[in-house]
Amino acid sequence: MAIPAVTTEERALIKSYLLLMFIHKVFERDCRIIQESGVFKSPQLYVEVVGNGAKRAAVLLREVKQEFTKRAIKVYDIGQNQEGIQARYACRGYIGSMNILWPSFREEMMDRMRAYLGLVSPETESSEQAHLPAAVSAR
Repeated sequence: MAIPAVTTEERALIKSYLLLMFIHKVFERDCRIIQESGVFKSPQLYVEVVGNGAKRAAVLLREVKQEFTKRAIKVYDIGQNQEGIQARYACRGYIGSMNILWPSFREEMMDRMRAYLGLVSPETESSEQAHLPAAVSAR
């Protein structure tokens, strides 16, 4: 029986790793900007919310890295250009690459960031509004 190359699940792990790396960097950067901007009356509240999102992303990133170790996956040579994100990886001896275009990468990043911050996505909110009685949704 032939051993399959890189599985769909392994590719999903690699994609998740890339997303979590970028999300964590964005959250950390946003925390720093909120703290240093001097614009907010109570920056500590916003830093706490965004910081909690960063902590969730860090926990998930740690779990993905543990799974990488179990599955002998290593991601290296991560780059970005005008089209999107590129990464080269090794998985159980197989060498491969992944390219993710910016529109889909950003969309998934935003969905995940909303989830890590405990926010409702716009699609969920609009579908929930459609199911509410007229008197409730008019409020």
